[in-house]
Amino acid sequence: MGSSMEHSVYKQYEKQYVAVDCVIFGYERDELLVLLYPRSFEPSRGKWSLLGGFVQHDETLGDAARRILFKTTGLQDIFQEQVHAFSRIDRDPAGRVISVAYYALIRIKQQDSDLVREHGAHWWPVSKLPELIFDHREMIESALRKLQTRAGSEIIGKELLGDRFTLTNLKKLYEAIFLREIDAGNFRKKVLSLGVLHKTAVKDKSESKKGAFLYEYRKDNDEQLEFIPFFKG
Repeated sequence: MGSSMEHSVYKQYEKQYVAVDCVIFGYERDELLVLLYPRSFEPSRGKWSLLGGFVQHDETLGDAARRILFKTTGLQDIFQEQVHAFSRIDRDPAGRVISVAYYALIRIKQQDSDLVREHGAHWWPVSKLPELIFDHREMIESALRKLQTRAGSEIIGKELLGDRFTLTNLKKLYEAIFLREIDAGNFRKKVLSLGVLHKTAVKDKSESKKGAFLYEYRKDNDEQLEFIPFFKG
């Protein structure tokens, strides 16, 4: 009887829709990019949107975000992190929808290009976004701040650059994430002082005849170290 009374409480309230929107970041040609697609249904059909969808009955929020990422890019086991819940009452003109944003970091070369094209999706520089539906620009801005916070506490390279990269590659990535230039000498000194990267004997000669040594993460280092505090602010 008690259980029946408890369940009756739920019936007093209207059901709400819960959705997940994915801010999928990639990196190419010294630009931090985000994957957008022209919305395929009303309202705002044809306008630029993040990839998203409603959370299904048998899914957690994380499950839904992973499903959307896989359906869009064909990738699994990709870094994803929850950003924020967006619950403005009038955010979606079609109904009361609460959306939880996640951001993901992927290597663009590993995506399933056919799947991406099937969705009509395109990569846009975060510095040159088109007009977006609803509060999706706010979601991207919040995700970028979350990414900047993470990049300020650990080295982000493997997720977007690959397993090996030059220090110049890493600096350019950080400039794309923080949307400003970074002093090369200070960056190199700070990164190497952490002792989390291993200098290989291989050189990247794509940008000069002399070339630059490639670095990789040390396999014996699992610690989360404080990184580059001067990036903040």
